[in-house]
Amino acid sequence: MKKLLLCTFLAVSANGYAATSSTITLVSDYLFNGVSQTDEDPAIQASLDWAGDSGLYAGFWGSQVDFGEGTDIEADGYIGYYTAIDDTVNVDIGIAQYTYHGGDNSSDYNYPEAYVKFNVGNTNLNFWYTWDYFGTDAGHSIVMLTHAIPINDNLSFEVGIDHSISHDKDKWKWEDDDSYTHWRATVNYSINDWALSLGYEDTTLDTMGDSTVLVTLARTFNF
Repeated sequence: MKKLLLCTFLAVSANGYAATSSTITLVSDYLFNGVSQTDEDPAIQASLDWAGDSGLYAGFWGSQVDFGEGTDIEADGYIGYYTAIDDTVNVDIGIAQYTYHGGDNSSDYNYPEAYVKFNVGNTNLNFWYTWDYFGTDAGHSIVMLTHAIPINDNLSFEVGIDHSISHDKDKWKWEDDDSYTHWRATVNYSINDWALSLGYEDTTLDTMGDSTVLVTLARTFNF
């Protein structure tokens, strides 16, 4: 998957109609749908993204993780297409590959995921599906709804809720159930290429997704 993304990146970049950027992010906890991936410790994350005028895009993203047994790095690749359906509705469709590194068996967690995201103004409705969640052969899907309320050019307030569902409880389950819900409320402030956010997140899980105050600081570099 990484080879495919890299070839696409190089081939389409050659036409000159592209924008490339990189974002470095520091988070107080790496939360994946409300569940900590770093044992509630801070993490440094980085991305490299390319976007063409046609709507095609590709990128890489990496983060520290702490899964035990030596797994300490997540590195993901993705490729997709973004376009406007009409004057108000936009759609983003693509596929991602999650990979994990550091331990002898870290690659056992690797899995692909397809997604489609709809945007109407400040509201987003997103869907993800994988047929091999964390390498377990379990089907798994996530649906997310978010809405942003701009306060001024730099400040906004965002709320979001998502629901994660295992389609094969015998292979993967969330505690003793096949699903859980995660929600968040976040204040975002951005100026120039800097972004700062402060949010509160919680889930319906008893032990895996504690209520958390999350702080994020990011800096984007455009090339």
